[in-house]
Amino acid sequence: MAELFQFELVSPERQLLSEQVAEVVVPSTEGEFGVLKDHSPFMATIKPGILKVLNEGGRWDEYFVRGGFADVASGGLTVLAEQAVLVKDISSEELDQQIKDAEEDVSDAKDDETKQRAEMTLSQLRDVAEALKAA
Repeated sequence: MAELFQFELVSPERQLLSEQVAEVVVPSTEGEFGVLKDHSPFMATIKPGILKVLNEGGRWDEYFVRGGFADVASGGLTVLAEQAVLVKDISSEELDQQIKDAEEDVSDAKDDETKQRAEMTLSQLRDVAEALKAA
């Protein structure tokens, strides 16, 4: 088993996880990356996707995260997510509503920059919906 490190998963509502883990795979805007103990420090922006956590017992837990930041430091990894939900707790209705809201954001956009951001979020949410269907 890999060496363990401290992992914190925090959303605006609450702290979802604070425990020793073996590995975390984070969906970032630069691509997916894995973190193991003693990873070199850096920060990354999170995109909507599936965050995977390999816990002490060797089991993978999956969380849907929507935006935020990952901070890899000497003490471990902290993920500050705009939203984080255990994948098994996600209702397809909830995800469908987020996609519908994102579609409205695209059509309501008043300038190109806002529209591009909204289109990117919509695209990422649709990717998540596909990933969840495949899981």
